[in-house]
Amino acid sequence: MTEMNRSEAAAVDLYWLPLGAGGHSVRLNGLVFEAVAARLKHRTAADLYHSALEVHVPQGRFVIEMTPIADGNGAQRGVVAEGPVGSRWPSRFRIFRYELRRWKDGLIPDVNEAVESPRRLTTDSRSAQLVLDLAPSIPTPVWGRDELGAGDMWNSNSVVSWLIVRSGLDAESIRPPEGGRAPGWKSGVVVARRQQEQKAPTRS
Repeated sequence: MTEMNRSEAAAVDLYWLPLGAGGHSVRLNGLVFEAVAARLKHRTAADLYHSALEVHVPQGRFVIEMTPIADGNGAQRGVVAEGPVGSRWPSRFRIFRYELRRWKDGLIPDVNEAVESPRRLTTDSRSAQLVLDLAPSIPTPVWGRDELGAGDMWNSNSVVSWLIVRSGLDAESIRPPEGGRAPGWKSGVVVARRQQEQKAPTRS
């Protein structure tokens, strides 16, 4: 985790984490997925990345991340929402749901494996607070599918890119580490912009 200077009141930092860092089965599944996707699109396979945010505001440091549900003590991890994984019908079982964390003094479990991180997105206090305030409003469609018609699956990267766009930060300049891909990033951007356009005042 980054250490804030005493003179810095706020910041938003982005972390790029290798898919499945700390979890061999997830990493293996990711490698298989990317190998198949690359072959179908006639391109070279890339490293896959999962993203998370660390937000500093005067009232403390918060971690925002989509993760599997570890147990029934979500309040201790600042969970603000849950969603289904893969399909809606088995989501009554915890293993088939994900959680969205806005965790004060929280941890990114695999942060030591982060690549080209942290990337500071802003030190504007209003933007940082807005990222926190918007977290409970993050859409919760089925993970791994494109229920919202954005042209890409919804996953942890969608959550981060959605927050970046909705809070007014620059998503266009953000790229995953060299040689890597961030599946789902496009989905969050598309959905966030669509919502912004729907809420924009119409001219009479």
